[in-house]
Amino acid sequence: MAPSPDISQIKRIGIVGAGNMGTMMSFGFSENGLDVSVWDVSDKNVDQAREMAGQTKTLQGKIDYFKDIHEFARSLDSQPRKIFIFSVTHGWPADSVLEKIKGDLREGDIILDGGNENYRNTERRQKELEPKGVKWIGMGVSGGYQSARCGPSMSPGGDKEAIEFVLPLLEKFSAKSAKDGKPCVQYIGPRGAGHYVKMVHNGIENGMLSAVCETWSFLHKSLGLSYDEIGDIFEKWNAEGELRSTYLVQIGSEICKMKKTPKGDQHGEGKGDGGYVLDDVLDKVVQDDDSSEGTLFWTVMDAAHRHVSAPTIAAGHFFRVASGNRAQRLKVADNLKIPAPRHVDVKDKDQLIETLRKAVYASFLCSFCQGLELIARASKDEGWDVNLGTCIQIWRAGCIIQEDHIADMLEPILLNAKEPIMNLKLVDEVAADLRNNFDALKQVTLKAVEWDSYVPAISASLEYLKYVGGGMLATQFMEAEMDFFGAHAYDRPNVRGEDPGKPTKGAHHYEWRPA
Repeated sequence: MAPSPDISQIKRIGIVGAGNMGTMMSFGFSENGLDVSVWDVSDKNVDQAREMAGQTKTLQGKIDYFKDIHEFARSLDSQPRKIFIFSVTHGWPADSVLEKIKGDLREGDIILDGGNENYRNTERRQKELEPKGVKWIGMGVSGGYQSARCGPSMSPGGDKEAIEFVLPLLEKFSAKSAKDGKPCVQYIGPRGAGHYVKMVHNGIENGMLSAVCETWSFLHKSLGLSYDEIGDIFEKWNAEGELRSTYLVQIGSEICKMKKTPKGDQHGEGKGDGGYVLDDVLDKVVQDDDSSEGTLFWTVMDAAHRHVSAPTIAAGHFFRVASGNRAQRLKVADNLKIPAPRHVDVKDKDQLIETLRKAVYASFLCSFCQGLELIARASKDEGWDVNLGTCIQIWRAGCIIQEDHIADMLEPILLNAKEPIMNLKLVDEVAADLRNNFDALKQVTLKAVEWDSYVPAISASLEYLKYVGGGMLATQFMEAEMDFFGAHAYDRPNVRGEDPGKPTKGAHHYEWRPA
């Protein structure tokens, strides 16, 4: 890399992508005093972004828009180092842009890939650009397009020197922790570590998303509560206790209370003389089907690959996968005739709602345990040296999985750990909270089964705690059957060197049925 200039010499950055995220990031950087160049493969997106900028009165830095990618790149040539932020779809779209712009890059330039990219693609591009002396940084950006404007959480990974060079810009732009005011962006680790952490963040996110939507359904369809009543419950949960300052609970309250208006929003959505905007939302989540999002199933795949049990995250994934193809699902529903969630009259409704709150918290904590343990395992496998406490710090604000109670509990423990913590359930504080809320998970799951409510993530969290905390599992019989048909071998209980032993092939085989 060329000798490092001072970051104060960087007055302009280039943003590739003028969709929601890219446009809002350009506004955010401009509002922090930086000039911005914007390019998008779609001229229409460029025109829309320019029009939005013209209607925005808070911009400070100048934003210039380009339809020619080479003119866009040259707009940064006056600086000692060009800095780009990519906000494009993962996979071939990012590759195609890189191929177009590669000839305009020079030694010392830095590309921050802010898309939800697979970490292996990130590492491939880093190697591809090494001969040119260009640094490709895999930088997860969390918080959605609102945070992209107001300050996101970011997880940059790659060349440490390059990241430390751009960090002052990112710190100024990022969300700030309400607890201590620290920027929610830090160097995560080398190579693909940054995008990996963002991938797992999204896995944790979906475990939480599933638990929240299951809770809404339980309250509305089984307990018969109105949207406003559920909104009030979520608002109370978000204000105190273990669910305080939880982003998904907070926006859940807003969603429940959002009523239609005669004009609707700026696009005419939510238009009506009465009712709720939520009633206009169909029950299909399609990001997995149309490949616009890959981080969740990458998380599930990598958890299986690295032998980390992550059922809360996986159950949330398969729930939304099943939701996506609604046409097929309606045919299956007609064929199976499974009972729909039913309304029930409950005597002590307030007590059940409190039990539900505890179950939601336990599910959230399970999702965090599973995600953090996956990061710990990957960090060890890949030699990244990711500090889990750093992950918690950057997740304190500006991101979807913001959850203050869990962060307050985990941050000091993980930051001060003398060696990497590979299993969060071995942390006394975590174990205590899971143990204290285990009965709530059980009670909610039992009620949901009885009332045909949907609780895939909540019930998966219950089973997770049962089997990761079980001393002698039903898999004893599974091991015997596998030895029967495949001679897979087994270890014996209470035998030194075998019990507990290592996760390797057992020492014994019994000829259950001679061949």
